[in-house]
Amino acid sequence: MISSTRDPRRGRFASVGVALLILTGCANTAPAQQSASEMPSSVASSATAGPAESSAAQSSDPATTQSPVMAASPPVSLNIPSIREQSTLLHLGLRANGSLEVPPDGPTAPASWYNGSPTPGERGPAVLLGHVNAVGGGPGVFANLRRLKVGDTLEVTRADGKTAIFEFYRGEQFAKDAFPSQTVYGDTEGSELRVITCDGYDPATGLFDDNYVVFAKLVSPST
Repeated sequence: MISSTRDPRRGRFASVGVALLILTGCANTAPAQQSASEMPSSVASSATAGPAESSAAQSSDPATTQSPVMAASPPVSLNIPSIREQSTLLHLGLRANGSLEVPPDGPTAPASWYNGSPTPGERGPAVLLGHVNAVGGGPGVFANLRRLKVGDTLEVTRADGKTAIFEFYRGEQFAKDAFPSQTVYGDTEGSELRVITCDGYDPATGLFDDNYVVFAKLVSPST
């Protein structure tokens, strides 16, 4: 569940209670496997880091003070050149029970922007969601997020015709039952992006126990 609203004065999340935005609607089908040797070393280590290691990694995140920000404008599409992924972006919110809506499933299902988060380019963490796999097998829109390397870019085209370009600096796997909402959704000094998909597939249950989260910061707003 989530109890969170957007603060229009700052373009950030304004917490009301404890925010627990967790992607839970992935298809119960084993995703294509990717070995640790295929992952960038920084990602592979963060996915298995203990609490102390994770804290140390967080402390080395790039400072975002004085980072560029953009005026509010809803996102239209996402392009990730390094993994050749493109998607239009749906705008989804919360269900009546307070749980997070997730994008539709299927081989060509698009990703979505959570409309309770800042628009990409605004100050704060904009949140994008998508499936790692599709019903019946096959890749989802975010099947290859783990292939991202530090410095890779994520380009979000907005309704105002501008493109917000973000740079990947960190990827981490979190258990859904111990999801660090403040780490993922907490206020940031500059504009950042969080891209979230399911991870940790358990063949015994057919469920995904974890989420994989991409952390990226705005580096080049277009004019």
